[in-house]
Amino acid sequence: MTDLTPLDKAEAAAREAAENTDIARVVAAVLATQQVMQQQAQAPAQQQCQHDHHKQRRGAGEWIGIACAVCVGGFGIAFASIALAVLGGVAAIVVLVLRSMWTDYRKGR
Repeated sequence: MTDLTPLDKAEAAAREAAENTDIARVVAAVLATQQVMQQQAQAPAQQQCQHDHHKQRRGAGEWIGIACAVCVGGFGIAFASIALAVLGGVAAIVVLVLRSMWTDYRKGR
């Protein structure tokens, strides 16, 4: 075996260092890629829900407003049903009068 000269030793050390830096760069790139992937996997979970989960309760003014709307609606429905009853009664009277007139006309009175 031949003895390596200092120049050969330096050249071999330079090659080894170059190979080691290439490996180190690849390892660093892989680690950086894994880190970015983990951040991207965590980012959607954090950004998925941005609204406030605590619903505000209705205040007294809102409940009074709702109660007033229900009362007005109830009175409206009551008056509408009364109007329909009156209309039905009037229609029945008109039908009876017309029927009476028709029977009188057919008898020749």
